Amino acid sequence: MRRRAYLLGVLLAAGFAGGCVERKYTVYTDPPNVHVQVNNVPLGPSPADGSWVYYGKYHFTLMAPGYETLHVEENIAAPWYELWPLDFFFETLWPFEIQDVRTFHYQMVQLPIPNTEDLLRRSGVVRDQGRALRPAPTPETAGAAPETAGAAPTEGAPPTEMPRERDK
Repeated sequence: MRRRAYLLGVLLAAGFAGGCVERKYTVYTDPPNVHVQVNNVPLGPSPADGSWVYYGKYHFTLMAPGYETLHVEENIAAPWYELWPLDFFFETLWPFEIQDVRTFHYQMVQLPIPNTEDLLRRSGVVRDQGRALRPAPTPETAGAAPETAGAAPTEGAPPTEMPRERDK
């Protein structure tokens, strides 16, 4: 009886002082100092360190001025010691700490520098198209002759209004 109590005490002590699995990742980018978000939660500038609890898919968003925003979905798969039924042993009874460290490296793509001459030429085309537009017909000008449809009212003339239903 005494021997069983001793073994039970040893197992309980081992269970409370048992192992644990520490899960970490580090995100590296080229260039460094890129703002990193994990599942839309800010993590900080790269190289950024983080941790996770559950294995599975994580969404990384990388942003930097002058570079395209990068959206990446990473699947962090469970290692062999986290598969059932081994996970209980390594999470609770194993007397040592296990570190599961993952690293991710991403190459950022620089935004192209716009050609200013081409940009000015295209803006001139759009400006000319806008000037060529005629105003949309209003109820006042819908029945008017085409010459006066887009013309501005003469100076000093009172604005014309359509009679309202209740005024008739």
